[in-house]
Amino acid sequence: MRALSFLTALLVAGCAASGPSELPHSAQVSGIDPVTRGRALVEANCSGCHAVGPAGDSSLPKAPPFRVLGQRYPVANLQEAFAEGISTGHPQMPQVVLEAEQVKDLIAYLESIQTPAGTR
Repeated sequence: MRALSFLTALLVAGCAASGPSELPHSAQVSGIDPVTRGRALVEANCSGCHAVGPAGDSSLPKAPPFRVLGQRYPVANLQEAFAEGISTGHPQMPQVVLEAEQVKDLIAYLESIQTPAGTR
């Protein structure tokens, strides 16, 4: 659990200080696949600090690129942390609370962009 808490803190350490913007609800984007909804979620709420796509650097050096999270921990293991609500002691990171469908979408997107170890 300690490793998961550490990863969660790293994952969300650099998201926007203003708090989450309007998160896309599944009902608002029905008919769109979970990966696409997850991408919209992270682009709207995390891309200010994290590299959220399959390439590029995070604008905040301490914010890990989302595509490398799976090199240290199974991304699916983050589902519980996101479902319970994430908050860190990092002053720039707002508390993140996601609905169950948003958590599924986020995990689907994160799993879709993971790169193998040794790649960044």
